Amino acid sequence: MASNIGPVLEFEKPVVDLERQIEELKEFSKQKGIDMAEQIAALESKAESLRLEIYKNLTTWQRIQIVRHPKRPTCLDYIAMIFDNFIELHGDRCYRDDPAMVGGIAYLDKIPVTVIGQQKGRDTKENIYRNFGLPHPEGYRKALRLMKQANKFNRPVICIVDVVGAYPGIEAEERGQGEAIARNIMEMANLTVPVLVVITGEGGSGGALAVGVGNKIMILENAYYSVISPEGCASILWKDATKAPEAAETLKISSSHLLSMGIVDEIIPEPLGGAHKNPSETANNIKNALINNLNSLLEYSPSELLEMRYKRFRDYGKFIE
Repeated sequence: MASNIGPVLEFEKPVVDLERQIEELKEFSKQKGIDMAEQIAALESKAESLRLEIYKNLTTWQRIQIVRHPKRPTCLDYIAMIFDNFIELHGDRCYRDDPAMVGGIAYLDKIPVTVIGQQKGRDTKENIYRNFGLPHPEGYRKALRLMKQANKFNRPVICIVDVVGAYPGIEAEERGQGEAIARNIMEMANLTVPVLVVITGEGGSGGALAVGVGNKIMILENAYYSVISPEGCASILWKDATKAPEAAETLKISSSHLLSMGIVDEIIPEPLGGAHKNPSETANNIKNALINNLNSLLEYSPSELLEMRYKRFRDYGKFIE
């Protein structure tokens, strides 16, 4: 069932206002016993046209607002809807368990896989517990431990990416944040099992790339993948974070831009208005994309998977002499 619960974004207000008028008119018609079917149908048609006009012509910044919607499904939400018999595994065997990074073993269409992803909180209390989805070094080391375990037992690795970036705090730097990210990138490049990556929300900088070295990179329609957040870019270039919408367009970080540049391999459609409008439909779209790509990758040998992964990342960034 579609979900419309949560705050209304600024550009959505015209549609929401019209939907409210329709509901009020329906209630008035019911209370007064007046047949207003024709007027209601006309307003519903207008609302549908307006809805299509708005959501089919979103700017990059508007899409970013959608992926930051507090009701957007999280990693664990998707895992529950896509995979069977998920068993979460904890700890990096060096320091502690990082709640901002989750992972474990599960079945995807009866195929045993390892699933890894960043987990944001659903409310203030959980956000504090999950560190707002910003992993510490031990989170990336946990992810690497699970990847190596998957490689040992010949299980494909599936990474669900939704992170602004790795946690930049002093304690994270003291425990080797940069080294942990660099090691993950190196080790992921050498996995001999299929690696699938789905960017479901924000794909920010090294925090995303540390679990993003895959044979196939997919992205949800409204998600983005960038070396820096639009706010960070605007602060550096113009010394003004309010220019984030302009930075978002300049960075070319939307799914369509990324596909045209070969950064991602496939765009997974979302329900009109975003994943939070219909989480089950979104999850089903992701599941179908994962199954199709995984079945294709299972036909390749380990050496072919390595070469494919190496080539796709070496092809990033084209230049003309």
